[in-house]
Amino acid sequence: MDVPRSPEILKQKKRRRLLYGIAGAAAVLLVTLGLARLKPAARSVERTSVWIDAVKRGPMLRQVRGLGTLVPEEIRWIPAQTQGRVERLVTLAGSAVKPDTIVLELSNPEVEMAALDAEAQLRAAQAAYVELKVRLKTQRLDQEATAARIQAEYSQAKMQADRDEELFKHGLLPDITQKLSRVSADELANRDRVEKARLAVADESIQAQLAVQQARVEQVRALANVRRDQLQALKVRAGIDGVLQQLPVEVGQQVAPGTNLARVAQPTKLKAVVRVPETQAKDVQIGQVAEVDTRNGVVAGKVARVDPAVQNGTVTVDIALTGELPRGARPDLTVDGTIELERLTDVIFVGRPAQGQPESQVSLFRLESDGVHASRVKVTLGRASVSTVEVREGLQPGEQVILSDTSAWDASDRIRLN
Repeated sequence: MDVPRSPEILKQKKRRRLLYGIAGAAAVLLVTLGLARLKPAARSVERTSVWIDAVKRGPMLRQVRGLGTLVPEEIRWIPAQTQGRVERLVTLAGSAVKPDTIVLELSNPEVEMAALDAEAQLRAAQAAYVELKVRLKTQRLDQEATAARIQAEYSQAKMQADRDEELFKHGLLPDITQKLSRVSADELANRDRVEKARLAVADESIQAQLAVQQARVEQVRALANVRRDQLQALKVRAGIDGVLQQLPVEVGQQVAPGTNLARVAQPTKLKAVVRVPETQAKDVQIGQVAEVDTRNGVVAGKVARVDPAVQNGTVTVDIALTGELPRGARPDLTVDGTIELERLTDVIFVGRPAQGQPESQVSLFRLESDGVHASRVKVTLGRASVSTVEVREGLQPGEQVILSDTSAWDASDRIRLN
């Protein structure tokens, strides 16, 4: 038999159900709000696979680095002075040479014949000069004899005229005889004056004729010297102290004038030629301090030249070496050159990020206070060096950031280091 329930009990059940419903709805709402506020799960990254560096404040040395080679300061290419055929390679590449060391020998019969002909022409011109000099000297002596004879005749005629004049004054000689003596003396005086003038002119004529023949001799001698030099040039000599680096010819090869036959360099006088990235070369100036790493020692130097042209994205910089070369330094040795641009006294800086360029804005992961998580931040970079870069905005001294390549985590703003 059913017992009727009390209205109070039913009322309490309804109230209880209502309270349970409200509590459940509130619990669902709280859980939803909590889940909405939760951060997405951070991506896990191995700590050993990333490069972490601390932001610092203080002096920063700006440097730029380039890869290059050691190059001799003095290089001499030996060209062929005349056409010829390579007869013999006397010295091999890599040998030490002196200025008179014969590197190779050429042959050219035409050059040899031309040298002999020029020598014969020189001897003929010299003989003609000697013959002309003797002949002119003989003529000069003849003229001197004639002048001396006329001078003697003049002196005799003058003495006779003076005698006849004295006799005429005393009435011992007719007037006509005295006048004839005076006319004869005056005539010889004129002839004596003319002969002396001819003798002076003859000296000038002799000098002029000898000068013409001497010029001819010098002309032939110059040609003979050229032919002689061409003949001697068939034996190609090093010209300087150094090392024979290249012999780009072979025995039997025909070479034309101007063809490079050999290259000689001085291995003790070297400079470093390095290639600096175009983006970093704008601050490189002549005279800046530099260092060259030869893999066997570091040599001090200074920037001596900056190439104004850009090739394949790099600028060529010559570094003059001021320090002593280490053992093993030789031409064409691969080296690393580091150039000091400037010293910044008080800046905020950090290690150079893998993807960070000077004067740009990059995205880096900064470690949080727990040392486990890292969040992405925007960082403005300034002036850069080889391994460090100035921080202008986004980071403070003491903070730690990840400098490795983070392109694989572009979709994540937060990571976890394991």
